[in-house]
Amino acid sequence: MRKTKWKKILLVALTSMGVLLVAAGSYGWNLVTSTFTSIQEDIDRKESEKRLEGINFEEGDPFSVLLMGIDEPGSEGDTNQRSDALLLLTVNPDKKSTHMVSIPRDTYTDIAGENIKDKINHSYAFGGTQMTMRTVENFLDLPVDYFIRIDMQGFEDMVDAVDGVEVTNDFEFTYKGVHFEEGPIQLNGEEAVTYSRMRKDDPRGDLGRQERQRKIIRGMIDKGSNFSSITKVEGIFGVIEDNVRTNFSLNEIWEIQSNYSDALERVEQHEIEGEDGEIDETYYYMPDENQVEELSDVLKEHLEEEN
Repeated sequence: MRKTKWKKILLVALTSMGVLLVAAGSYGWNLVTSTFTSIQEDIDRKESEKRLEGINFEEGDPFSVLLMGIDEPGSEGDTNQRSDALLLLTVNPDKKSTHMVSIPRDTYTDIAGENIKDKINHSYAFGGTQMTMRTVENFLDLPVDYFIRIDMQGFEDMVDAVDGVEVTNDFEFTYKGVHFEEGPIQLNGEEAVTYSRMRKDDPRGDLGRQERQRKIIRGMIDKGSNFSSITKVEGIFGVIEDNVRTNFSLNEIWEIQSNYSDALERVEQHEIEGEDGEIDETYYYMPDENQVEELSDVLKEHLEEEN
């Protein structure tokens, strides 16, 4: 499978967890317990210096979650794997808002624990999920509390399992033999994959592609939040079980479903500003350090962390 295929598969992660939230609330614990047991993965947070206190979901503490898309399935630490898509979310129920940050995969930054600078997506090859979380923590100078990781092959099946998504397309284009009209369009799984991959013909390049990916996220959340519209419940659970991993507990998922739904409905999107660069004939995305620092302050305030 080519590395470029399914590059931003992570956009299914939010809907995967959303489906579990709705199922837990509407269909009872028994339906989701077996699936959730399969996808849960413990991460040692003791090494993090950014979060000194635990999260209390019953009291509505703000939290952060890193959404990771992996370019090749396999075991953590496999040098052939990269986290080809990274989205950080901060969620604050008191402010009834969520901040979503797209982190370009080629961002040049310090790799936590390695004493080197490299592309941020290489942190997964060096040390799996835990090192990726620590690297993002250091890059944005804020705690990364939870993760949702998804392998690439489940994306098309998930979109089809929610009977497709609707997005508003900003401009007309054709890519890989598929024509996308300007305005509201309905996408099946294969079309959504194609729509989310186009970059070269987008005036904004990778930033434009990231925006289209976020539109698919919103479209899938809208479909996934209405469980009555889903006709393939068993298929959805199968896709989740095969492709998604997280360190959320089932009780935490329940608390989020109960106490954080308003915050998850209001999403403010951010991008990492920067410019193209090259070191030793290797391409890197050079982030604007001042903008990253300003964005970090916004996110820390949203998490109610001291600056």
